[in-house]
Amino acid sequence: MNGPFGMRLTDFRRSLAQETPPSGLGDCLEALWWAGKRDWERAHAIAQELEGPNAAWVHAYLHRVDGDLQNARYWYVRAKRVMPASPLEQEWAEIAESLLQDRPDP
Repeated sequence: MNGPFGMRLTDFRRSLAQETPPSGLGDCLEALWWAGKRDWERAHAIAQELEGPNAAWVHAYLHRVDGDLQNARYWYVRAKRVMPASPLEQEWAEIAESLLQDRPDP
């Protein structure tokens, strides 16, 4: 499925081979991109500055990644979501796909 800028999940995954995220991703996707690069600190630094349900979802996922499930639960509530039992990789893809679809036009 293509997002509004033509970026698909496969494109987003492929971009992880680059040193920097693609331009125009938006903050939530950029945080998720850094998470995909296994740079939790950088991803979390971005997520901490963001507001809204999508940001809370990314933040929740990041705390799930680092094993802080109590903190993750707090952020899932803020995101109005239930903490999934699915593998982390599956949730990463679900978040990415959702955010790619939600990207506003420039």
